Amino acid sequence: MIKVVVLVSGVNLISTIDEVGSELGEPDCKLTKPFLICEGNMLEPWLSDVTSADTFMMSSDKILTLTDPRPTILEKYETLIK
Repeated sequence: MIKVVVLVSGVNLISTIDEVGSELGEPDCKLTKPFLICEGNMLEPWLSDVTSADTFMMSSDKILTLTDPRPTILEKYETLIK
């Protein structure tokens, strides 16, 4: 499922997100091809300046909320991940 992921740090991402089983305290969300939502709704690959990975594990306690993206942002994202 593709969602806007608002992190507790205030960062807004758009990503495919899956909940995964894990031990208590271990990361339990898998973000696949996350993109940072920048000013003007521009999208840039998240952490691309430090890694070439496109899959990240994250603890759900780092996520403030999940929501559906606007159609225009979703369309941009889907074009970028193809």
